Amino acid sequence: MTFFQDEATIVALMHDLERFINDPEFFDADPLIKMALIHHQFESIHPFYDGNGRTGRIVNVLYLVKEGLLEIPVLYLSRHIVQTKPEYYRLLQAVREHDAWEEWVIYMLRAIEVTARDTIETIHAISEALQQTKHRIRAEYKFYSQDLINNLFTHPYTKIEFVQQDLKVSRLTATKYLDALAEDGILEKQKRGRGNYYINRALHAILTRDSMRRGSE
Repeated sequence: MTFFQDEATIVALMHDLERFINDPEFFDADPLIKMALIHHQFESIHPFYDGNGRTGRIVNVLYLVKEGLLEIPVLYLSRHIVQTKPEYYRLLQAVREHDAWEEWVIYMLRAIEVTARDTIETIHAISEALQQTKHRIRAEYKFYSQDLINNLFTHPYTKIEFVQQDLKVSRLTATKYLDALAEDGILEKQKRGRGNYYINRALHAILTRDSMRRGSE
C-alpha cells in the first residue's frame, strides 16, 4: 500500500510516536503489547519512501532492548512476518478499517514466540559447534587457544589478517594455523582476489540453514 503524507504531518506523527515509545505515563502497558502497537503506528505513518518494513522490525527489537527484555538485539521478526505476509497485511488493514487491535496484538505476540524459539535453537546449535570445534583443535593442535576459537566464531569466515591481529602472531604463523585447519576440514579455504578467506564450515552450515528457513527478506 502506498501512503502520501506531507512532511509536516509525518514529523508530527513521528513526534507522537516517539513520545508513545519513551513516555510510560503516556500509555502504560506490557512492553510486548506496546511493541505491537508501536509497530502498527510506525508502518501506518510510513515515514520513508522505501524500507519501512525493515526499519519497523529494527524498531521492534530496539524497543525490547530499551525495555530490558533483551540484553542485545537478537530477536528479528522478519522470517515470521515474511512467511505470513498475507496475514500480516490483512491484520494491519483490519486495524485501520475495523479497529481490530486484539487480533493484531495476538499475531505479533505469536511472531515473538516463534522467533524466540528459533533464535534459541540457533544459539544452542552455534554453542554446540563451538564446543566441538574447541575440543577438536585442543586435542589435535599445539596452537590451540581460546583467542583462536573466538576468532573462528566471531564471523562465518576469518582471514589471515584477523588471526594476526587477534592472536598477536606473524602473518606466516597465522597462515600456517589457518591452512592446517583447512586441510583438516574444519575450515574451507577460498581465494578471493589476492587474498584468502577461511570459512568456518560448522558455523556457515548453521547460518545457511537458518537463512534458507528464513527465506528472502
